[in-house]
Amino acid sequence: MLSDVTTPQDLDDRFRETLAALPAAERRRDPADPVTDDAPLTGAQVLDLFDAQVTSRQLDLAGRWLRSFGEGFYTIGSAGHEGNAAVAAALRPTDPALLHYRSGAFYCLRAAQAAVDPALTADRARSADPALTADRARSADRAQTGDSALTADRAPAADPALTGSEPSADAGSTVDGASTRPEPTADPQMSESEPSGHEPTSATVAANWFAPYVDAARDVLRGMVASSLEPIAGGRHKVFGRADLAIVPTTSTIASHLPRAVGMGLAVERLRRLDSAGRRTGAGVRVGSGAGAAHAPWPPDAIVVCSFGDASVNHASATAAFNTAGWYDHAGLRIPVLFVCEDNGLGISVRSPEGWVEATLRAKPGIRYFSADGADPVQTYAVAAEAAAWVRRNRRPAVLHLRTIRLMGHAGADAESAYRSPAELAEDLERDPVAATARLLVDAGVATGEELLARYDETGWQVRRLAEEVLGEPKLASAADVVSALAPRRPVRVARAVADAAARASGPGAGARAEAFGGKPPELVGPMTLAQSINAALADGMLDHPQMAIFGEDVAAKGGVYGVTKGLRDRFGAARVFDTLLDETSVLGLGLGAGLAGMLPVPEIQYLAYLHNAEDQLRGEAATMRFFSQGAFRNPMVVRVAGLAYQEGFGGHFHNDNSVAVLRDVPGLVVAVPARPDDAAPMLRTCLASAAVDGSVCVFLEPIALYHTRDLYAAGDGEWLAGYPEPGGWVAGHVPIGRARVYRVGSADDLTIITFGNGVRMSLRAAAVLAEEGVGTRVVDLRWLAPLPVADIIRESSATGRVLVVDETRRSGGVGEGVIAALVDAGYVGAARRVAGVDSFVPLGPAARHVLVSAEAITDGARTLLAR
Repeated sequence: MLSDVTTPQDLDDRFRETLAALPAAERRRDPADPVTDDAPLTGAQVLDLFDAQVTSRQLDLAGRWLRSFGEGFYTIGSAGHEGNAAVAAALRPTDPALLHYRSGAFYCLRAAQAAVDPALTADRARSADPALTADRARSADRAQTGDSALTADRAPAADPALTGSEPSADAGSTVDGASTRPEPTADPQMSESEPSGHEPTSATVAANWFAPYVDAARDVLRGMVASSLEPIAGGRHKVFGRADLAIVPTTSTIASHLPRAVGMGLAVERLRRLDSAGRRTGAGVRVGSGAGAAHAPWPPDAIVVCSFGDASVNHASATAAFNTAGWYDHAGLRIPVLFVCEDNGLGISVRSPEGWVEATLRAKPGIRYFSADGADPVQTYAVAAEAAAWVRRNRRPAVLHLRTIRLMGHAGADAESAYRSPAELAEDLERDPVAATARLLVDAGVATGEELLARYDETGWQVRRLAEEVLGEPKLASAADVVSALAPRRPVRVARAVADAAARASGPGAGARAEAFGGKPPELVGPMTLAQSINAALADGMLDHPQMAIFGEDVAAKGGVYGVTKGLRDRFGAARVFDTLLDETSVLGLGLGAGLAGMLPVPEIQYLAYLHNAEDQLRGEAATMRFFSQGAFRNPMVVRVAGLAYQEGFGGHFHNDNSVAVLRDVPGLVVAVPARPDDAAPMLRTCLASAAVDGSVCVFLEPIALYHTRDLYAAGDGEWLAGYPEPGGWVAGHVPIGRARVYRVGSADDLTIITFGNGVRMSLRAAAVLAEEGVGTRVVDLRWLAPLPVADIIRESSATGRVLVVDETRRSGGVGEGVIAALVDAGYVGAARRVAGVDSFVPLGPAARHVLVSAEAITDGARTLLAR
């Protein structure tokens, strides 16, 4: 008797009862024939779907078993969603996929495709993490040679388990008995994973349907137990992802990955059309850029697949992604993305209103709608194949609405009886997609219920055995282990990349550079403003990085609202400099996808305040990619943001936002703030090189008020202008990440002012006043807010013993807090004081002066500090 909650025991019992009650067909069908007379799948192909579904189901049961004795840390499973195996079968193994956390059967089927396809297996060997290569090789050997320790050769067409004939005495070696590892628990709830009295027989080993699924099962189990040997995240999270399978890890699939999918689709299509930098049509697109990335080829006609749940349809990120895909489609640009909505009708306990998901998806302009019942494998495959073919042929977006159910609740101890009726639970059990596939196979005469139950039991036994193996594997053992994959810095390689760019610009690329600048390169123009210097550096970056693209609101035709990108579209074309729709989530999503596909994206966020609309694309998507893939996937990106305060005549908090706390809190993110023109160009070159070499995600925060500033001390002095260096000077002027710049005024022995951005100009003005009073000052321009130049801070502070931190952001959560903390951590014993903005939004007009730092306030703060 089933309870009111679909526990693992209930689900296993019900499945067994269902299979046992299935009557055998009147005649056997050759597995090589269509499973039904008009089906697009053969019996053998449906058996493959069944094996993938069963592997996923047994992994879900194993997850609950591991959790029952405290060794499993993730129990969100795929039970009820196993119909997505047919979606995987309808796609190509080289179509990049971003998977929902209930897409376990999809993952299992794709891994099996790679295990049996020699070409994909060879690519796996090339792209695997070196630390795991030997382990992967052993698994591949077992699958190919029939190692009795785990698997044997894949079943031939005349598999005795399918034909009903008795196996010969030497049909296969018997797998060793159950593990000698002591049972961690005697909880009978999970007995279905290792059926009572079941031992694998020679017949089941000969069948060996589980061989292609060994790696997939081990991958998932390692994720559940947080094993450091898990192949994609290395124990940092349980995700579906592997570079060799073209599966991009997504760590929180509440729609936040959908904008990236759109960006990937746009980039795949753009790169398909480009004939530059050695990428010719037909050569394929490779993941990431620069040395060190694990590459998986994406063929020119690849499409991007992205799965998500029905509740996510309502998320702002999903709305942004659908709108962007439709907007570009309406504009005539091609984005080959297949969205797959796995609709089980629930978002944890909140129901999707009947008909809402279909109505919502059908209403998306520019997106073709397809629908299938996930409990019908033949229909699901047929519709998914039609949808994939349509997207591949037309290079346009579509959505597959896949109706599913959810078994065993949301996760862990979720008590469904609190929000679902017994009748509803029983109805879902009747629609179990794995049971539906089994019925199809039995009704068609491809297998009997008893034979399928044997496959189910054998898979369960193998999964349980693998679970016991991974229990003893190492975990991440230190903070250093955890953060090792976060954001590696290789400053020597970055410096070398800048030097190489300089050599190209002055050597073989000199002619193209002269032509791009109309015969007058920027070093011959004369002193430049900050905006002009950034513009020239962007142009040099475009010349040196063929896959670099600049995009954002108003950056192309208008040249940016402050003219920073003026003329770049005319020089480099609309394919590389283009305007986007007004949505920051989509702008960053395009950048994320483009970087993952092999481009070097430089998106612009028009104002810092607008970044907050989309900051999770940086925090939850961009900065986590290397962390949760151990560097196998990267999204190199330099995000230009116009920000900070002090605009005259155009204000209010949206255009004078002085808050950067959300950026400094993101692990691994590089935050650069150039104050002077002669810093802007080398810092931007460093960011571009770091993105290309290390896959860095950089935010290049440009002080709006300094864009067109020309003077420092007095009107007309031109001391805030600077010349643009010729390529021969780029190496000498290289600015490494995390290195400050120091200005010495007078003796520079009495006071150290630490600041950045607009504070640099104000502090230099204050230092000039103090110099007239006999005070020597060191003005330290941080230049990098993340990582902070801690060594420079400590050295320059210790030199005077008096530190004034000038922080134009807010007093609470501002940069100054980080500077003071760095000094305290280093044991600094001198005097310190802060001058910071008030904890307030920036108001309009003259009122802003009451809450922002001024040169006068800096001077007064310095005098107070010196008087101690």
